[in-house]
Amino acid sequence: MSESRADVARPHSRRRAVGAPGALLVVISGPSGVGKDAVIEALRLRPEARSTHYVVTYTTRARRAGEVDGVSYHFVDPERFSAMRAAGDLLEASEVHGHWYGTPRDQVVDGLILGRDVILKIDVQGARKVRRRVPQAVLIFMVAPSPEDLAARLRGRATESADELELRERDALRELARQSDYDYIVVNETDQVDRTAARIEEIIEAEHRAHPDRRVTV
Repeated sequence: MSESRADVARPHSRRRAVGAPGALLVVISGPSGVGKDAVIEALRLRPEARSTHYVVTYTTRARRAGEVDGVSYHFVDPERFSAMRAAGDLLEASEVHGHWYGTPRDQVVDGLILGRDVILKIDVQGARKVRRRVPQAVLIFMVAPSPEDLAARLRGRATESADELELRERDALRELARQSDYDYIVVNETDQVDRTAARIEEIIEAEHRAHPDRRVTV
């Protein structure tokens, strides 16, 4: 695998950086199967969207059919992931469903300094770590209309083995109990991806109106 820009330790990887006035760090989180990827793709396509950077997460899990390295995730082996953590190149890193996931800090810093909103799609563990490290971050938790609906979505993906599916369903119940950690909760109704994306966009715009001069420190 070729080395990407985010693989390399950068000068701002270890020091605090301050974003441009008004630029937001937005975390979109929620249990597996809730539809985060579909909603984020809908956000990308909305013509009303501000200049936004969508961070591509690093992971040690295997690539699934249809996923593209550098677009879906940066797929790396555990040794490289461990080295990135040791070098301070990750804003947060968490082990989820038996695999490691981490947010490249340089992408976050670069986007905020340029005045762009930065969107992270991360799990509940990662969101808690971002909140501790970046208190100004806006945390949005996506939920399905019901636990039964979420379980049906997970099974309908057909991307996990039976054991993996059982693990994700157990983890989902624990993650749903953390909703109070978030600033906003958004219900992703079945077949209403565009409506969910519009609601998230409304939240982001409301945050801009309420705090036009906020500067996020990462």
